[in-house]
Amino acid sequence: MTSKKIKYLTVHDMIEFNVMALSLIKTKKADKNEVLSYQKIREVVEECENLEGDIYDKAAFLLKKMIKQHAFASGNRRTAFIVAKHFLVLNNANFNIKDEPEYARIMTGIRENYYSDGEIKQWIQNGQIREFKRR
Repeated sequence: MTSKKIKYLTVHDMIEFNVMALSLIKTKKADKNEVLSYQKIREVVEECENLEGDIYDKAAFLLKKMIKQHAFASGNRRTAFIVAKHFLVLNNANFNIKDEPEYARIMTGIRENYYSDGEIKQWIQNGQIREFKRR
């Protein structure tokens, strides 16, 4: 049995997704298209490539790490959502989170370490996650 080679995103891809996120999903008038740290984006790409686990472990990692690294001036959570979704689509896997505005609170919960990596993975796989409540 041969394992299918995983396709990874590049730093350039992630920057392009940030531009797209800011143009498609307007939330603040002050949204600014600016990379704060190319190094942080490179680290996310490299760590994802080296991460043990399946495609959903890697997607959960991308979602969480892109949110927490804060590599962009604006749109980090929006970009993380698009990055994780595109990564799975690129690899012919399902992304089962609905594109609903109320999930912005879940993204805040991820940023604040409310959810475990396993919960994030399950959310991506089946679209279900417990409600975010500040501690």
